[in-house]
Amino acid sequence: MRRFWAVFILCLLPIAATAQQAATLVADRVTLSPSGQLVAEGNVQVFFDGTTLTATRVTYEQATDQLTITGPIVIQEPNGNLFTAQEAQLDPKLRAGLLISARLVLNDQLQLAAAQIDHTAGTSTRMTQVGATSCSVCDGRPPLWEIRAQSVLHDQVAQQLYFDNAVLRVRGVPVLWVPYLRMPDPTLTRATGLLRPAFRSTDQLGFGIKLPYFWRIGDHRDITLTPYISSETNTLEWQYRQAFGSGTITVDAAISRDTILAGETRGYVNVSGLFDLPRDYTLQFSGTAVTDKSYLLDYGYGSDQARLSSNIRVERITGTTLRWAEIEYYTSLSTTDDSQSLPPLVFDLGVENRMYTDLVPSGSVTYGLSTEAHFRDDDSSADTDRDVLRIGAYVDGHSAMHTDGGIVIDAFVGAHLDYYAYHDDPAYENGLRGGAEVALTLRYPMIATGPIATHIVEPLFMVGSSASFGADIANEDSTRTEFDESNILTLNRFAGDDVQTSGSQIAAGIHWHQFGQGRNLSSRLFIGRVFSLGTPDGSYTSGLSGTSSDWLLAGQIELGNGILIDGRTLLNDSFAAGKTEVGALWSLSDLDLSANYIWLPADPDEDRADAVSEWRLTADYDINDNWSLGLDGRYDIVAGQPARAGVRLGWQNECMRVALSASRRYASSTTVETTTDYDLSFDLLGFGTSASGAGARRVCTN
Repeated sequence: MRRFWAVFILCLLPIAATAQQAATLVADRVTLSPSGQLVAEGNVQVFFDGTTLTATRVTYEQATDQLTITGPIVIQEPNGNLFTAQEAQLDPKLRAGLLISARLVLNDQLQLAAAQIDHTAGTSTRMTQVGATSCSVCDGRPPLWEIRAQSVLHDQVAQQLYFDNAVLRVRGVPVLWVPYLRMPDPTLTRATGLLRPAFRSTDQLGFGIKLPYFWRIGDHRDITLTPYISSETNTLEWQYRQAFGSGTITVDAAISRDTILAGETRGYVNVSGLFDLPRDYTLQFSGTAVTDKSYLLDYGYGSDQARLSSNIRVERITGTTLRWAEIEYYTSLSTTDDSQSLPPLVFDLGVENRMYTDLVPSGSVTYGLSTEAHFRDDDSSADTDRDVLRIGAYVDGHSAMHTDGGIVIDAFVGAHLDYYAYHDDPAYENGLRGGAEVALTLRYPMIATGPIATHIVEPLFMVGSSASFGADIANEDSTRTEFDESNILTLNRFAGDDVQTSGSQIAAGIHWHQFGQGRNLSSRLFIGRVFSLGTPDGSYTSGLSGTSSDWLLAGQIELGNGILIDGRTLLNDSFAAGKTEVGALWSLSDLDLSANYIWLPADPDEDRADAVSEWRLTADYDINDNWSLGLDGRYDIVAGQPARAGVRLGWQNECMRVALSASRRYASSTTVETTTDYDLSFDLLGFGTSASGAGARRVCTN
């Protein structure tokens, strides 16, 4: 029968006189000799200050104050480190000593097997004849990778591993030797040193390698320098990050000398940040500068964006107030843009307040001031260099009431007054422009519950009128009109303030929503139309160009197996489709599949000489615990050719991650040539933060 001993005061040991804590010994048999030698045998366990030791035999010599331990030995420290060994000599506190034929496991991830481990309590551990890996080792076969070293020092204070005379082996085959190697241990989140390399091959830049170096400047600052070297370019990328008590700032940049523009220095810089200011204000800024229009696309630093936007914005949002000030600067990356459609500098400032008063039953009053300015370069190649300043004020009231019969009545009344000042355009004169709006909306929601589903049907009807008077205004901010279910019950559907609707309007529609009983099934459908007795609203394809609008049809279906379909379209009286978008999503535990289709008819008023018809497909599939596959593509139906295609293949196990991707961008009216890019990267998991991204550990089987 196993016996439990708490014999520290009598035998284990005189350290009770010098320590505040006592060790606890549990064993099948314990003997104590007259000389003070204590021998514990059979299922021995020793507990001291959070450290647990299990062994076959433990001998304590009072004269040397040492424990001689026979294995198999397992030592579990409070910080999670795990030691195993066949033989050991330790101090009675189990914190320092020598382990023979031992193994150290850090953070349940990285294991280091050594002929000998010299452990110093809480400071360092030195190992000799070491093999380090985070891979599972099964049936005596070599691990996928391991680092063999003559000696390794684990600095527990600095959380670093120092390898001497290190050799990287893949399946037992030596592939790389370095005389000295420093790696972070799995508990370290930020450390100065080299990061994983990445390989990239493109049609324009050839085959190249990226070697990032991370420099930890302090607890709140760091910089990553990445040389990118290929046969066609020499590039240096860098990223600077700093965290403050109230916000963060990030700087991304690159500088290049390549054969694309031989003899020229190319590059870009992007600065972004977000800060909390006093009195609940926030500051947000982002800015990008580039040496030439094709640099970001050539190096893969940006998508096929047609223009760059740099801005600084200060704002404050509360339940009843809105304050904002913003400056934006635009840089075109397209040869088709001019300053007439793209003013480089835009300034926006405003304040808005909402109050609740008995003068408006069950409603509120909103009022505000706003200023907007557009500035263009004097040397613009456009027909006009027009600069515009607008200063405006507005007030509106909104009230919502319910009748006993269940009808919801929404009443709205509003007025606005704007002053416009023009420079460098004799076609427009400075002047005032004002307007007023009044509208009444009726809703009658009805609900029916059955054994299979619940249905909500809500007819809607709006009647209203608006008037605009004063100076003739240039349209700067309302060149695009979107007609959808979110604005069908508004009198003005333009994006900005420059165009105001005049005349009377009637809008009608019906909304149907169905919920499946006890199942994740739902669907919704909306159909509506606007009848205008005044000036038509939008361009030819906006759906609002006539006295009666196109039919707006929008719907969504959500099925219980992760399928979601959403779409909207405009139909004319002949039921021919205008602007249309449809999206579908299928989401499972191991699959995310989405498809999107868009159709935009040609419209010179929206600077669209040709129709746009395009498919976009994306898929991410976890094949199993190790393999993943990603696909994406865009197909231009009008051009009859792909616009972009890409594939991503990933493999990961408990100790390694590999990512391979290929993408192809096809020639178009704004892209000079078709290009193909390949990217390859890999991580040896188990060092630093890479340990947190490790996959499920493989279980060895016979």
